[in-house]
Amino acid sequence: MDNLTFTNDILLMEGLKVAHQSSYPVFILLLLVYVFTMGCNIGLIILISTDKNLNHPMHFLFCNLPLNDILGTTVIMPHLLQDTLMQTSKRYMTYVECVLQAYFVHIFAAVSHTTLMIMAFDRYVAVCNPLRYTAIMTNKMVVKLSASAWGVSILAVGILIGLTVRLSRCRSKIENPFCDNASLFKLSCEDSVAINNIYGIFSTVVLFTFSLGSVFITYGKIAAVCKRSKNKAFNSKAIKTCGTHIAAYIIMLVSGAIMVFFHRSPQYSENRKLASIMFHLIPPGLNPLVYGLQTKEIRQRAVKLCCRNKVNVK
Repeated sequence: MDNLTFTNDILLMEGLKVAHQSSYPVFILLLLVYVFTMGCNIGLIILISTDKNLNHPMHFLFCNLPLNDILGTTVIMPHLLQDTLMQTSKRYMTYVECVLQAYFVHIFAAVSHTTLMIMAFDRYVAVCNPLRYTAIMTNKMVVKLSASAWGVSILAVGILIGLTVRLSRCRSKIENPFCDNASLFKLSCEDSVAINNIYGIFSTVVLFTFSLGSVFITYGKIAAVCKRSKNKAFNSKAIKTCGTHIAAYIIMLVSGAIMVFFHRSPQYSENRKLASIMFHLIPPGLNPLVYGLQTKEIRQRAVKLCCRNKVNVK
């Protein structure tokens, strides 16, 4: 395999630079984080879907988040774990696998924003129009919001990756732990890539504008309602229900900002790689804890389920 002649269909993955003696500890650490993240997110989905007391629009909308977190973690971790135990010169991936991985990596990033946007809308209706909440947030509306969050992301990312795939390739090395659009783009030597740059910047600006705008406007109106309200119990409940969403949004935004900062700084190549991996691990790992611990209904049902299991074991 050392003398393998690379073609355009076989790519060499640079991955993380891990010393041989550290490869197994790093592998075990990443595996534990992966198992923990998957267990928390899958457990949360099962809890919400099987417990009738949690069958509310807010919780059903929230299920989009752990589903997306499972996708974002799984799309990179199995291959990354495999590469951790291999020499850097033997980390291979086919071009088709790379394109598919890049596609789902960007789906994860886009849906992270769109899901939190529709969850912000749900909180806005719950706080600002509580009497009309059940009339507005019907099961049909939940399906429409979820479909739009995924549909817009799938379409936008499909165009982004499609524009990159059309370019001819003259390189075969991915300078990243996993494939993304930037990595695929760097495989090309073409000069006529203006449309790629324009669409990439346009789609990013639109996504961040709508994401930040919707959150700021939504919580600005919620804050105004809370300020006018003299009901302390109402304000306390509003802060608690919205606090988990804000925490999840901040975690996602900070993780993404760190990744983008290092991506724009070539001198921090190893930090960039680590930051890009953390973007797929930290939000998916913390989101279930934030919602599980801060959302009263989920926390109570989880504790009750654990106590019931202990009794059954005894």
